Amino acid sequence: MATNLLVTGSHGGDDPHVESKHDALMHAAMLGRGGYILKTRNWTMKPTAKDANNITIPAWDLVVEGRQIYIAAPTDVNIQSGSQGQKRRDLIVARYALNSGTGVETVTLEAIKGRPSSATPADPGIETGSIIGGAIVSDLPLCRVNLDGITITSIDTLVNVMQPLEDVWDSLTPVTGRVNMPYSDRYITLVRVGRIVTACAYITLTSNFNQVGNTSVNETIPKGFRPSGDSRAIMRGTDNSGATSFYLYGTTDGKMVLNGTGYTSRFVGISGCWITE
Repeated sequence: MATNLLVTGSHGGDDPHVESKHDALMHAAMLGRGGYILKTRNWTMKPTAKDANNITIPAWDLVVEGRQIYIAAPTDVNIQSGSQGQKRRDLIVARYALNSGTGVETVTLEAIKGRPSSATPADPGIETGSIIGGAIVSDLPLCRVNLDGITITSIDTLVNVMQPLEDVWDSLTPVTGRVNMPYSDRYITLVRVGRIVTACAYITLTSNFNQVGNTSVNETIPKGFRPSGDSRAIMRGTDNSGATSFYLYGTTDGKMVLNGTGYTSRFVGISGCWITE
């Protein structure tokens, strides 16, 4: 008789054929093989210093390589005191461990002490093996504790929040807007998907212009489509002869400047793309 390979289904009787590794593999396939905070409880909270020797980890729900971790209540993790005149970086990790003899799997919160340095300290080493790949010990870094002397100067969260499907779905739903075209009675269509905005139009101009430098215009990019702080909105307009050629540049506050040449009644194709907040 052939071996029954089915996991999600009955094998008949009381055969306990579904194992934790099966669920973990399915979760990892959907969520990825990394480690994340789940957006369920307390995901906006950050680790804090209770005192000079204890770091409080929030009551997070986590997943690492498909295995769910449930921290029932805020939990204190003890670190060793710092040393005067020395800097140090400690890591707080969620440590997965498999007892190869009993098959029991556990996750505990552990502090890994860094090496003190009078200059720039480095993170301590951690267990980086893949659980899916067969590692019996693997660490998920949760936060970095920065010490200067005996003082905790800051705590850096090292694990990201996993966005649920409902948020991802919303981010992939197209949103449409428009911005009026200077020197025209038409508008440029804007489409935002996630953080990416595209602009397109095929319009006629109602006035001539010849802007040899960046010249401010009254038209503005609407909120929700404006570029992020580290980018600019750029739209290029040309006609088929090349006589009309211009750029529109947009800033984070929606204001635009025009640079180039345009002529009355010319048909102009306009396109652009940028990153929004």
